[in-house]
Amino acid sequence: MGDPVLIGIRFALYADLMLIAGLAAFPLYALTRSERVGPQPMAAIWRAERWFCAAGLLLSTLGMGVLAASMQGVGILSLELQPFWDLVRETDVGMAWIFRSAALALALGAAFWMARWPTTAAALLAAAGSVAVATLVWSGHAGATEGTPGNFHRISDILHMIAAAVWVGAIGAFLILISPRRIRDWPDGLPIAARSLDRFSWVGTVCVLVIAATGLINSQLIIGAENIGRSLGSPYGQLLLAKLALFGLMLALAAANRWRLTPALAAAVAGGDTEDIDTDPDAALAAMRRSLVIEALAALAILALVAWFGTLEPFVGADAA
Repeated sequence: MGDPVLIGIRFALYADLMLIAGLAAFPLYALTRSERVGPQPMAAIWRAERWFCAAGLLLSTLGMGVLAASMQGVGILSLELQPFWDLVRETDVGMAWIFRSAALALALGAAFWMARWPTTAAALLAAAGSVAVATLVWSGHAGATEGTPGNFHRISDILHMIAAAVWVGAIGAFLILISPRRIRDWPDGLPIAARSLDRFSWVGTVCVLVIAATGLINSQLIIGAENIGRSLGSPYGQLLLAKLALFGLMLALAAANRWRLTPALAAAVAGGDTEDIDTDPDAALAAMRRSLVIEALAALAILALVAWFGTLEPFVGADAA
C-alpha cells in the first residue's frame, strides 16, 4: 500500500508547490498594478511565499533522501552519498529533483524582490513554481510511461497539475484576503476582495476545463476505458473514486461561490438589494469563508489521495510502483 513516510512527504510537497505557483499567479490576474505595489494584501502573500519556498526546498531534499534510502534498503540516517548521487545523475526522478531544486531557489529569490518589482517578481515566482510543480510528474505514473504515449501523458499531467495549482492558490489567496483580522484593518479590503472573486470566475472556469480534460486523458492512459471495472476492485480505483467525489464537491462549492456568494459580497459592498441575497457584509464574508474553508479541505484531501494512489498500481494483484 506504499510507504507512509514517502506518501506523507509527497502530499506535503504537492500542497506546498501548488501554493507557491498558485499564490504567485493570483495577483497577476486578480489585482491591479497599484494593488500589487501596496502593502495590502501583497505583504501577507509574499510572506507566505517565502515560507513555502523554503519548506519546498527542505521537503524536496527530504523526499529524495527517503526515496534513495528506501532503494538502498537503509534508514535515511544511514544513507550512502555515492549511491545517492548516482540516483540523482542517472535517473529521470533525480534530474527532476535537480530542476525542482533550482526552480525553488529561483522562486525563493524572487519572493524577496516584491518590494521593488512586485509584478516581475510575481511572474517569475509563478513561472518557477509551475516548473517545480511540473517536475512532480516524473514521480508518478506519467513518469513511468514510455515512448510517445509517455510524452503525451507527461504533458497532460503537467497541465493537470498546473491548473490545479492555480485553483488551490486562489483558494489560499482568498482566505488571506478575507481573514477577519486582515479585512478589518484594510480600508479597501472588502471591495478588492469582491472584485478579485469576480475576476477569478473566468480563470476558475479555464482551470476546471483543463483539469477535467486532462484527468480523462490521464485515466485513459493509466487505466483505459475497457479496464474501469477491473480497476475499481483495486485500492487505486477506489481512491480514484474518492478523488472524483471530492472534485465534485469542489465544483459544487465553486458554483455556489460564483453564482451566489460572490454576488452577495458585491451587493454588500454596493449596499444595494438583490433578490434572495443577504447584503450584510459580515454575513456575506462569513458565508464565503465557510465555503472556502470547506473547498480548501476538499483540495487537501484530494492531494492526499493523489500522493497515495500515485504509489499504487491501478489493478488488483499488481505490485506498488
